[in-house]
Amino acid sequence: MNTTAMNTTAAGTAFRPITPGRIHRWGGARLLVARFADLDGTPSLSPAERRVVHALPPRRQAEWTAGRLLAKRLVGDALAAPADEVEVLPRDDGSPYVVISGSPMPAVHVSISHTARHVAAALAPEAVGVDLCETASAPAVRRVADHVFSPGELSRIGTDRPDDLAGAWALKEAAVKADRSSVFGAAPRLVEILGLRPPVLSGRRRATVWRAQDVVLALVLARPRALPGSGGLSAPPWQHCVGAPWPAG
Repeated sequence: MNTTAMNTTAAGTAFRPITPGRIHRWGGARLLVARFADLDGTPSLSPAERRVVHALPPRRQAEWTAGRLLAKRLVGDALAAPADEVEVLPRDDGSPYVVISGSPMPAVHVSISHTARHVAAALAPEAVGVDLCETASAPAVRRVADHVFSPGELSRIGTDRPDDLAGAWALKEAAVKADRSSVFGAAPRLVEILGLRPPVLSGRRRATVWRAQDVVLALVLARPRALPGSGGLSAPPWQHCVGAPWPAG
């Protein structure tokens, strides 16, 4: 490992732990991660959601449903919306959006991720991306590293530590999700990892990384553009939704 990568890793020997099954708040966002084995209950799916899940391959149906279970819990926690009135549906590009009582909620942003054993969902009043990457996936990340990371990023990340590789991949994936893009193609090169411990990304993005057992989780928030006539001020950290302001988080 070169000196730059050693200095990056020296800031900490491990990512902060996160407790599965509990709602966490960071930077105005709400986040929930859980193991599939620990999930209790199933979401109340609307007819539109059932049509989506029934069109998926059988192996995808359980993970899709689990992601909606977590997302609906976050909506209920943030906005006190009854679960049977909340829908989480896919846009044409596959990204999820929230509908409450039949009305789309453009000010409520959600993101969902899953691995073979874990699922995560995030909710925020601004563009948000969440991603999970198992440390066991580090060899796969290493094989495609040259296509996703720049030489400068690789020097900062290093390729020796599985948790660093998993964290870097999760950061890239979460960032392009917040941009409603894909980690494959040109989009990842538009997001530069400037630091990993703590995570720092280029552009108007805030990021954090956690560790939950053998999986690394990244959360990225894309800061809203300045409002016209606001003198450069960004949108406030809340939005009015279903008759109530976005709760402070």
